[in-house]
Amino acid sequence: MADYINIRGQNIEVVASDPANPTLGQIWYNSTSNTLKGQGFGTASWATGGTMNTARSTLGGAGTQTEALAFGGTPVPTVGSATEEYNGATWTTSPPGLNTPRTTLTGAGTQTAGLAFGGSPIIPTPLVTTGATESYNGSTWTSVNSMVTSRRGLAGAGTQTAALGFGGNVPGPAPTGATEEYDGTSWTSSNPLNTARADLGGVGTQTAGLAFGGGTPAATGATEEYDGNSWATSPGSLNTARRAFAGAGTQAAALAAGGVLAPGALTGVTEEYNGATWTSSPVSLANARAGIAGAGTQTAGLAFGGDGATGLTGETEEYTGAAPTTVTITAS
Repeated sequence: MADYINIRGQNIEVVASDPANPTLGQIWYNSTSNTLKGQGFGTASWATGGTMNTARSTLGGAGTQTEALAFGGTPVPTVGSATEEYNGATWTTSPPGLNTPRTTLTGAGTQTAGLAFGGSPIIPTPLVTTGATESYNGSTWTSVNSMVTSRRGLAGAGTQTAALGFGGNVPGPAPTGATEEYDGTSWTSSNPLNTARADLGGVGTQTAGLAFGGGTPAATGATEEYDGNSWATSPGSLNTARRAFAGAGTQAAALAAGGVLAPGALTGVTEEYNGATWTSSPVSLANARAGIAGAGTQTAGLAFGGDGATGLTGETEEYTGAAPTTVTITAS
């Protein structure tokens, strides 16, 4: 059998400690631990996190995997205002809930500087919508100027002072492509999505946003990128068309997980976007569900809440994306 030096044309480096920034495929021998090591690619995985205190679906989410924010949603029998903070292990209820209790809303920002906007304030009459917007400072919600277009089932991206809101259902069943930008004080209308839809995913920033999936009303996998002025349809669509799923990440590195394919058909399928195409992850959510909120990044995502086979849940799952990692090479 050919040995490594004949294949690669070079010796294996002997080092006392692992390289600080190894390249993918690099191999070395650690003389301190007496082990042969290399830089490989780790396996993606979902792991169970702490359960929310209030089980709910169609809630808003913001923040990161270790500092997430959950608000609003649908706990039976009334619309919710409950707010919870996640520290990477457990959820803690923040006493002051939203000033406008609602469901099918969205959010942007961080755990200590969050923004909640849009949604439906009345159940069981979901056709009623609101453009109500509130900012969160880590302890309380403050009502600010409302959106130009009242809607529910919309998506959000950006920060508390530079947010983006798009898509959703306007009063009545019709989906919209309406897009708005928030500057920390007021909302301004921008160019609409090319594909009007609701219950879609949204990630990124105000000048580099991403819209994907949703319902037209049929489930779609259409993906669009926003440059701060207009939307351009990406050649890459979700492999699994769906709506009401969790989204996380950026325009060039997004994550989609769970959702509903058609009435009664839930999924836990997970996909990653690289700025051009979507690739199905080898792992799915442990609990297929819809109406999930998302936070974090493509390699450190968070999916929480939703409506699964057994009803409303507060279940939280943490995603670790496939990424370069140092491995110890052993004899097979």
